[in-house]
Amino acid sequence: MTVGSPTVPQRQFPSGAAYAEALQHTQLCFQHPELRGARPEVTKLGLPRAISGAFASVFSLTSPTSGRRYAVKCFTRYVPDQERRYQAISARLARLDQAELSQPWNLGFDYLPDAITVGQERYPVLKMEWIEAVTLSSWLDANHADRFAVDRLADRFAALTGDLSRHEIAHGDLQHGNLLVANDDTLRLVDYDGMYVPALSGLGGTERGHRNYQSPLRGNDDFGVTLDRFSAWVIFMSLKSIATDPALWNRLHEPSGEFLLLTEDDFKRPGGSTGLQTLLAHPDRAVSSLADQVRSLAFQPLDLLPPLSDAIPKQRTAATTTSAPAAPVTTAPGGAGGLPGWMNGHVTPQAVPPQVAPPGAAPDCFRTRAVLDVVTAVLVPLLLAMSGLLLVVGGPLPPAGIGAPVVIAAAITMIAWSRRVERAQSQAVLTGLTAQLAQLDDPVKAAEKLRKQKAKFDAQEAKRTAAYPKEQEKLIARYHAELKEAEQRKIRKQRDIAKKIDGLSEELSKALAKALAAKQTAYVRDQLDRRLIAQSPPHGIGKTLAARLADVGIRTAADFTGYRAVQNNSYNSVGAELKLRSGRFVNVPGIGEAKAVALDIWRKDLYNSAVARQPSALTPTERLPIEQDNARRRAQLTGQRQTLESATEALRESARKRWEDGQKRLARENALAGEDAARQRQEFSRRTVALQENSALHGALSDSVDTARLRRRGLSYAHYVWFLYIGR
Repeated sequence: MTVGSPTVPQRQFPSGAAYAEALQHTQLCFQHPELRGARPEVTKLGLPRAISGAFASVFSLTSPTSGRRYAVKCFTRYVPDQERRYQAISARLARLDQAELSQPWNLGFDYLPDAITVGQERYPVLKMEWIEAVTLSSWLDANHADRFAVDRLADRFAALTGDLSRHEIAHGDLQHGNLLVANDDTLRLVDYDGMYVPALSGLGGTERGHRNYQSPLRGNDDFGVTLDRFSAWVIFMSLKSIATDPALWNRLHEPSGEFLLLTEDDFKRPGGSTGLQTLLAHPDRAVSSLADQVRSLAFQPLDLLPPLSDAIPKQRTAATTTSAPAAPVTTAPGGAGGLPGWMNGHVTPQAVPPQVAPPGAAPDCFRTRAVLDVVTAVLVPLLLAMSGLLLVVGGPLPPAGIGAPVVIAAAITMIAWSRRVERAQSQAVLTGLTAQLAQLDDPVKAAEKLRKQKAKFDAQEAKRTAAYPKEQEKLIARYHAELKEAEQRKIRKQRDIAKKIDGLSEELSKALAKALAAKQTAYVRDQLDRRLIAQSPPHGIGKTLAARLADVGIRTAADFTGYRAVQNNSYNSVGAELKLRSGRFVNVPGIGEAKAVALDIWRKDLYNSAVARQPSALTPTERLPIEQDNARRRAQLTGQRQTLESATEALRESARKRWEDGQKRLARENALAGEDAARQRQEFSRRTVALQENSALHGALSDSVDTARLRRRGLSYAHYVWFLYIGR
């Protein structure tokens, strides 16, 4: 059973059928030298044969280069941190010293990212050694009647779990399909997807394991060295039971069943389990004791389960790793508690309720008579006889006087009864037991309190685990938003720069035209500046008028730009005012409209003549600074465009750094919270065990209190009177 880990959007993987279709053309879908062109094992229809699992399909491929056969696992579902997990597992298994292992159970594998092409995308595969072996259930189908072989395999399985335990490794999914029996009857362990190694501490699990082999208390967060403990006991119990009584295989196992002897329902509801009851009622002590052990472990927290590897005697494990036949399983006495010798240490002793140690045993009867008892036994009959004599004789005594000896006799016996040491002892025992019972919490209330606290804790953990991926999604969303903003900013600036670059050609043309216009204007003005009115006066302008014009600043054709006619009211005539280059109008005595017209015509003729001779183009020297300035601006804009990409990349890198820092912070906070949660779960486990012990002690003390009160009935007043005269 797989466990989802909702963080970033999960990648979709092809189906087993899609992989099978791609593997029809291994020369196209693979690039790996040993897999490219490999020959797949095919079905009768000629299609690659797939062995499908929970989230992968396995194909058998024979390499065309080496001729070696490989098992290629193609993933059909998302696995969190897949590459990191396989790298850590591969590194840990590679460090194992094969000489120190009980058997060559670990298989080599290579994780190949982007190894196979399906459609338009590439996906990772796992390339593993191919081993000629059969699954544990298939092997039992053929060999369950061979008691010695099954018993030897059980010990080899125990040795395998010992290897895992010593190296702090947990497989995570020990079950019949992942345990292969090779031709030499040694075990091979396959499917390392959910394996735990120390380097993966802090990560969550990727699966819960096969439901028919896991504790009912295993949850999504369980991932550590204790993962295999319950399933190890289930498999070991099944193998040892079959070795003891081979008929159990056909009796409890179903053909092609996904279990050995027991299923998930047997662990969850042992009271209604036919299979478990059959094992518990088995006449062989080895079978019933192991079944009882599995039943008790099903309701204990995983971190409190005893490891199977720690319980196997080393000399027996060493002996069973060879091919020598193992000794038959016997049920001879000699083990502790009546168990067979080979089971010493295998089975956790059954929980025994704590013994109550009251302050001395409570007596239930009176024993030796004391002097006071003898005196009381003598006086009481005398007093009763005296009362009877007074009653017979009669006399003046009142009735109260006649009954006085009876009252005295009763008082004497009450005093003697109250001073019996047995009553003091009984009261002391009852008081001590009651005091002990008062110090204990009510088991029902304590259990309810613990249940509520666990429920609150589970709700908080569920909220925390649900919030973690949401916070990751927020970080990713913020990261993508920053990337989008940086890209949009870059596009806007690129558009502005491109627009400016495109406009540089037009700007160059305008600048050149402007420079040419300025050159032409300067030329015309220079030509006009050179024509003095005094030297070449227009028609009708003499020296006197030329002097008057000079007095107002008009010396050349460039000093005025025109005239305007004005009405001369004094002489009832039309005069003229000349327009200076500055735009100001001046009145020159002697210059009427006719002379102003003559001056303007003279100026225009000179102007038109100069315009006709003005330069039509700029010289290369004049063009060069304008073109250089335009080129400089083009270079600046081009540089800005190049710098813009670097600036955008810096923004991307800054956003990525903030995202990674946020991811690390979240992961660190989540890891710390996970550690706190693990400690809290351990505390709940400890309190659960303590509650069980407290409940057992509370029950024992309650029973002792009831017994002490019952025994006190033998010390009643009536029993004391009986004791005085009968003696018991």
